[in-house]
Amino acid sequence: MLVVAASCFFTACAGSKPAVSGTDKSAAVAPDSLRAKMSLTLLDGNGKNRDMDAVLFSVPGKRYRMEITGPLGIGVASLLWQEEGWQMTFPTEKLYMKGAGYMVGLFGEPSLPMVNIHQVASLFKGILLPEGYEVVEPPGDSTRVEGAIYARENTGRSFTFAKEGPHVAWLSRTGGDGKPETIRFFDFEEFEGVEMPSRIVFERGTEKYLEIRVKKVNRNKSFTPGTWRLTVPRSYKPVGE
Repeated sequence: MLVVAASCFFTACAGSKPAVSGTDKSAAVAPDSLRAKMSLTLLDGNGKNRDMDAVLFSVPGKRYRMEITGPLGIGVASLLWQEEGWQMTFPTEKLYMKGAGYMVGLFGEPSLPMVNIHQVASLFKGILLPEGYEVVEPPGDSTRVEGAIYARENTGRSFTFAKEGPHVAWLSRTGGDGKPETIRFFDFEEFEGVEMPSRIVFERGTEKYLEIRVKKVNRNKSFTPGTWRLTVPRSYKPVGE
């Protein structure tokens, strides 16, 4: 069942397109709110690419909604994160996931890896490094990576990054399985006055597994209350059951 859910999330499985309310000019605009449109390519390790589209609705630090669709706008998955918890639905398979905290995904499952939702959303604000980090001394042995800057998040987690000119070129951490998880940033452009990478590549170990290509970012957006509602029907079963 878990494999089916992961396949549904990362592939264009059939189903009805999720309904999400659009913007409402009468609604209050939260600071730094935005809507980002992007295309996603998932590489499954067997040479097969799966192409999808996604829309992110973001009120940084407060709530996020993401809709992922396949060819012809067919719905693949819906994610809603709020301070009190998050949930994700897979309409075609009638499955759902729920959790709490800022890490979203399924621990120990490579097809649905845990990600820091705040960090992902921050990419669209042009913030590529963890806020509040501090630079630390690099190791003095052979594990030191030439050109890398060693740092520590305010949570205590270590990471490395490198720059090319004024831009961050990559950021890397050690994942739960001991393999490095690296994000690479390419093709910097301005989106409504904010410079950010238009192509973002995610790697686990030496394998690329996800590429994001940013299409459009609209800032200072207002959203209707329906954007922040994601109902899990009683007929849906939890992932893994």
